[in-house]
Amino acid sequence: MKFTLHQFFKLSVKYLPAITAIITVLSLPVQAATFLVKERALLGGNDEVDWASLGKVFNPSAPDFSVFLPNSFLATSQGGLGLDVNITPTNNPQITPPFIFQTLPAPGIRTNFAQGDFILFGGINPTGFQPLPPGSPDPRTQGNGGPLSISFAQPVYGAGTQIAVDISNLEVETFINAFDSSNNLLGSFSVLSTSSLALDNSAVFLGVRSDTPNISRLVFSSSAPQYGLAINQVSIVAAPEPTFTLAILAFGISGAVLKLRQRS
Repeated sequence: MKFTLHQFFKLSVKYLPAITAIITVLSLPVQAATFLVKERALLGGNDEVDWASLGKVFNPSAPDFSVFLPNSFLATSQGGLGLDVNITPTNNPQITPPFIFQTLPAPGIRTNFAQGDFILFGGINPTGFQPLPPGSPDPRTQGNGGPLSISFAQPVYGAGTQIAVDISNLEVETFINAFDSSNNLLGSFSVLSTSSLALDNSAVFLGVRSDTPNISRLVFSSSAPQYGLAINQVSIVAAPEPTFTLAILAFGISGAVLKLRQRS
């Protein structure tokens, strides 16, 4: 059975209410499951933010204080997703503003992230700029460990990063809280960890994953806010553009209705 163009449009109009109802039901908010992810590979990210992309990296061997960051700044993921980063200011005037550094062996800044990672750091007392030789004890230099929040221009399915606190041989609790676009808490999780200067990629991964794209903001913090908080690249499970997705859905439903009509 063949359809003329006029018959096709009549059929589309006839079944338009049903198609609209199906799309409406599918797009209604549902009770989403939100859960902690402790390994980057298990997050299943399809996008990423590498802090080197900001073009401001602090070099401890040749300090340039113009590369310090404001406590609030914008970033863009490799896939073009906008991020609004906010690091809670410290009340200690001796602590620097936030900055990015590349963790490297001495005379670089050693951490327990992977060698070569670019690290976003909350700030530190300037005495912490002096790289220590291997085997030196941790000077326990105070820094800015206030909450660090990342807001996404478009809600995502999930995101996470490795996190460390600038204090060795002390077990601390690190936290991640996820919020939706209405600032409702979706989930709150924490893990215990101990930082080091081993450059061994042992910094814990803290991520949150949801079965719907409803995560609009993540907040990272620790139980020792007097020591600097650091994160490396942020992995993101980005959502597709909703308009494009619904268009594909509507086209598919229209095709299914047409095939059923042809068979009848």
